[in-house]
Amino acid sequence: MLTTGFGLVSCGADGESEERTFVGAEEACDGLFAGPLAKQVEAVTGDTEFFATGNKGKAMSNVVNALKRGYAAGRSSATGADLCELDPKGGGLGDGAGIKFSMYAPQDVEEPGGPAGAELYTMGKKSEVREGGASLYLECVSPQIKGSEKVPLRIYGGFGRGESDAPDSRRFRNANMEILHAGALALVKELGCERDAGLPETPVLTPK
Repeated sequence: MLTTGFGLVSCGADGESEERTFVGAEEACDGLFAGPLAKQVEAVTGDTEFFATGNKGKAMSNVVNALKRGYAAGRSSATGADLCELDPKGGGLGDGAGIKFSMYAPQDVEEPGGPAGAELYTMGKKSEVREGGASLYLECVSPQIKGSEKVPLRIYGGFGRGESDAPDSRRFRNANMEILHAGALALVKELGCERDAGLPETPVLTPK
């Protein structure tokens, strides 16, 4: 069942209270987690209601535009944008889980290791999971991105689960990657990447 709530949490410049709307995981982030994945989001974050950001489609547009700008500038890497912010009811903005994308440098997939406690998975150019999140590296060739047939757009995606009491186990590490995969698949489809940048429709959760 979808849950929606309201809360008065802050005051505007004129001193009047600003009303914030909260939604369940199935409705959060433009419905990115609709279906069984919503339960994974709740399990990983430990929350069931999240701040509704509104402006449907704006986050995806911001990510796409940031990646295209970075690529067009000819940089080896570039900052991106947040695709999904999962700020829980009762928490502050920016304190929750989220998915962000940026453009990574070529050496980022060549360097061994990663964050403490991370382990490599087999999906994408490089992928890794850890207790607090997951990372995914992809290459995109798209007619939307001039020159990508020679030099693919390098996409880095990261998911962080925020404050959570979920244990560090295979189940929750896999859930971190499933959540990130959902955002990455939506992005590569929006960009029109050939063969979805190598991403399968169902995430491959195989450690290297």
